[in-house]
Amino acid sequence: MDSKSGYNSYSISGQSSQSSSSPSIDTKDSLHSSPSKSMASNSLTTTSSNDKTKPSIGLRSRNAVTNANNASDKTITSSEVPLIIGETIVGNLRARDVTYLCPYFGPIRGTLYVTNYKLYFKSNEKEAEDLSVPLCCISRIEKVGGATSKGENSYGIDLLCKDMRNLRFAHKQENHSRRDVFETLTQYAFPLSNKLPMFAYEYSAKFAVNGWSVYAPIAEYKRMGLPNESWKITKINEKYELCDTYPADLAVPSATSDDYLRSVASFRSRGRLPVLSWLHPESQASITRCSQPQVGMTNKRSRDDESYIQMIMDVNAQSHKIYIMDARPIANAVANKARGGGYENEELYRNAEINFLDIPSIHVMRESQRKLKELCFPAIGDEQHWYSNLEATHWLEHIRTILSGTLRIVDKIENNKTSVVVHCSDGWDRTAQLTSLSMLLLDPYYRTLKGFEVLIEKEWISFGHKFAQRCGHGEDKHSDDNRSPIFLQFIDSVWQITKQFPNAFEFNEYFLITIMDHLYGCLFGTFLCNSEYQRYKEEVKSKTKSLWSFTNSEENIDNFKNPLYTNYAKHHVLMPVASIRRIQLWTAYFCRWNPNLRPQEPIQTRNKELLLMRTEIKKRADDLQKELQTKLSRIGGNGANSNTSTSANSGANVAIAGSSNNSGVTTTTGLGRITSVISI
Repeated sequence: MDSKSGYNSYSISGQSSQSSSSPSIDTKDSLHSSPSKSMASNSLTTTSSNDKTKPSIGLRSRNAVTNANNASDKTITSSEVPLIIGETIVGNLRARDVTYLCPYFGPIRGTLYVTNYKLYFKSNEKEAEDLSVPLCCISRIEKVGGATSKGENSYGIDLLCKDMRNLRFAHKQENHSRRDVFETLTQYAFPLSNKLPMFAYEYSAKFAVNGWSVYAPIAEYKRMGLPNESWKITKINEKYELCDTYPADLAVPSATSDDYLRSVASFRSRGRLPVLSWLHPESQASITRCSQPQVGMTNKRSRDDESYIQMIMDVNAQSHKIYIMDARPIANAVANKARGGGYENEELYRNAEINFLDIPSIHVMRESQRKLKELCFPAIGDEQHWYSNLEATHWLEHIRTILSGTLRIVDKIENNKTSVVVHCSDGWDRTAQLTSLSMLLLDPYYRTLKGFEVLIEKEWISFGHKFAQRCGHGEDKHSDDNRSPIFLQFIDSVWQITKQFPNAFEFNEYFLITIMDHLYGCLFGTFLCNSEYQRYKEEVKSKTKSLWSFTNSEENIDNFKNPLYTNYAKHHVLMPVASIRRIQLWTAYFCRWNPNLRPQEPIQTRNKELLLMRTEIKKRADDLQKELQTKLSRIGGNGANSNTSTSANSGANVAIAGSSNNSGVTTTTGLGRITSVISI
């Protein structure tokens, strides 16, 4: 990417470069139009007909000439503002002569529009790209200056965004435009607080793929070998009466009855009893998740809960021990007793060992993110003290702690063949981080693009991570203590693992950033609400589109694929190094708005080239293998057939090696597997 580029842009301008950003889709006006350029959007808008999924980068010259031709007073059209399906200009609002105070290139004059989905700033400067921000991405709106304010650009509006940005727009007092913009933004950026529908319910684009069908609970349980003699799938929560934050389909030990499960649920916080997340295909060691026991200050106990944990241990015939992994620091677990919670007593839970993983609370994580935002935006501050300032945020230390706890779980499952019960306080924050990351390391299926979508749907969405509350979707409560970057930490942790194992994942970094952008942008219904039950009541699946419809569509899916991916045929467990020396700041996400910290070459363009190259090399290898088999069958008869496969593989490897020498791709082979190593 050009070092002169301004904010990272994910929208229109089919002729500009790509970046790690959110892809774009067609407007309702034309499937192949290419409207004006955009400077800093994570919205989905139109690109050129050559590549409808190609995002753009905001390129701008400091010496750009100001365009003196202002917009007319006529009705605003999509030629002025690129609109997606279902999007409209609110009240035909056009605020002229507004100045965007870009932290990197200085003031940019233009016109400001507000739709029911985004804020759109159209630059008057010839070479400056436009700015587009989804309204749900805005966390806080503040007025700057008053009637007595003096000085240029001292009167305007500040926007604090959830994607690490802060934006400021200066208005001229004599234009009287600030009030209308402020009131409209306040209303549509926080629709739930103003009794308006989320834009996801207005968005009606058509996709060839139904993303809601990506995750089918029964099919996923069958993939893990359920039901079997030890585990069953129960419908006890079909009407969400046992636990309103759990999914309808649950996997529990076969020997349990409905009354027994109700008794266990009554002893667990929020009714979140231990249920199966993942089962080892060979050892039958299991990962189960739940919430804390309601021990309280009187040290209450439940014999049914104690025997239930014993039952989970017993269905794993290879071990006579079970580990209870409590995500919290022990001090927090003890403090929760005063609120009716607590932790298991090893004297009462036979053959159980309790480990505390020391992952801090959601409040600590929120403060850490706040400090990180101050460090990364708009600039990296004092470069001489960058590392010490980064350390002071504790963000990387928190990521290390999460990964370290995950590795302890994976070690117990894979190496000790023992089952593990994972919980924190309520079982929907740190618990989801640990179970999903453990499953990612243990099961190669979750490292595929579709498998990762299933993992998110299963461990986060269906098991009741409070997305709406943690992200503040549509609500004007920027200081709410319940907001916390729990899911961002999970995605960051996944990125850390992909850096250590670049060949093990079918998806790329761009896919992870796209997920984060739409987590906050709320264009799709995937991350709305706090539980499966709430989504059922709000009819999310029937009234909104799934993010996976977009990512899995034929025209988009290649953007999210990793050209280095190697599909290992056998069970392959990853064990990343959870050392602070190996944990890195995810600059492509946290610092992406800074033009000086972007790669100069568009990664997405290079990835597409490598994917095409990989397809060509594979085809050439297959052709050589067929040719070799034909020759061997002619000259060797039956006696040569035994060596055909090995020789063919060698021939294919030679072909790939030869192609790689011409293309810049280095390949290594071993045990019949081909691993591509590409330096970008």
